[in-house]
Amino acid sequence: MWRAKQFAQLLHKITENQYNVVRNMGKQKEPLKVTNLYDLHISHGGKMVPFAGWSMPLQYDDSIPVSHNHVRQKVGLFDVSHMQQCRIHGKDRVKFMESLVVADVDGLSDGQGTLSVFTNEKGGIIDDLIVTKTGDKYLYVVSNAGCAHKVLPHMMSRAKEFKDIGLDVVVEPVDNGLLALQGPDMTKVLQPGLSVDLNRLPFMTSIVTSLFGIPECRVTRCGYTGEDGVEISVEANRATELAEKLLESQDADVRLTGLGPRDSLRLEAGLCLYGNDIDETTTPVEAALTWTIGKRRREYAANFPGAEIILDQLKNKPRRRRVGFLSSGSPARGGSLVYSESEDQIGIITSGCPSPTLKKNIAMGYISLEKAKVGTKVKLEVRKKMVDAVVSKMPFVPSKYFILK
Repeated sequence: MWRAKQFAQLLHKITENQYNVVRNMGKQKEPLKVTNLYDLHISHGGKMVPFAGWSMPLQYDDSIPVSHNHVRQKVGLFDVSHMQQCRIHGKDRVKFMESLVVADVDGLSDGQGTLSVFTNEKGGIIDDLIVTKTGDKYLYVVSNAGCAHKVLPHMMSRAKEFKDIGLDVVVEPVDNGLLALQGPDMTKVLQPGLSVDLNRLPFMTSIVTSLFGIPECRVTRCGYTGEDGVEISVEANRATELAEKLLESQDADVRLTGLGPRDSLRLEAGLCLYGNDIDETTTPVEAALTWTIGKRRREYAANFPGAEIILDQLKNKPRRRRVGFLSSGSPARGGSLVYSESEDQIGIITSGCPSPTLKKNIAMGYISLEKAKVGTKVKLEVRKKMVDAVVSKMPFVPSKYFILK
């Protein structure tokens, strides 16, 4: 059993290690960008680190495990304003989006969103995103900060191709703040500021509404923690005002939460970090993201980039698959090699940390398909020593998304 101080040190080292990949994604010579909440982070003791070209809080006064557990048990507030937000306008917006991603965008209802991936011609993942079909004649897209340097030009270039052949589409980058309120007490915090009943806003649906008197807030029931939660897009100059109103809640203990807990929470939830667990060399099938490929897109409209390769993998299976691992001993980090019991190399770890919820070591990575069955015993190379591990189901911690029954 780990002592609390040792556990916190281990988790801090692993989350710092995982961010090294993202820190270098789209690395530029310009000074780090800051969100509108930068001063709020500093005033609350935020430990700021470089992340995808931005200065972002890794943690606050609480240790990473304590902050992590607070989100699981109560509620945490994350600044995710560094994420790339866009609106896609024009009568051909759905056709445009489906030329870039694997989702069935046309099949979404108004106000409904879905996780999807941009793919390249080899079936690799350019980035992951959430696309929402609004009732206001535009699509709302949120993608990763670390990929903004390539995704935004990618969309702009494709939009120009559409316009050149007479199609109607406009890509509008949105400079809003973006806050994520995550945890079982989310509704206690948010409901008093809304006229809309949150019981009518299930997972992956979105509305534009006034929130605590601040107009034109887009509230989307989603998140990156596995907990019930929302992401709120708000005018940049009112993001701090909204954050302060949420932190002042009289109905729940809301705490600012940084990138460290965000990483361990998403790993417990079995969710990918772009640049670690998925990239342009991995396909959605290999990444166990087959469910992001809309049924219509697979069977009738296989016209997304890399469709031939991806559909062949769906039919004939890929050579490798992203899976979860539970292990003993020292925790594995991204880059640790995976071996069979006979010590043949069969895969690689892409993310790993001690789980604050389970008090066990968890990891995810890619492994040969014939060894990917849950329950398969393997060995992980950690600090030049072999540790025992077993292929495990994900999510490691059951998700608590609000689904209407």
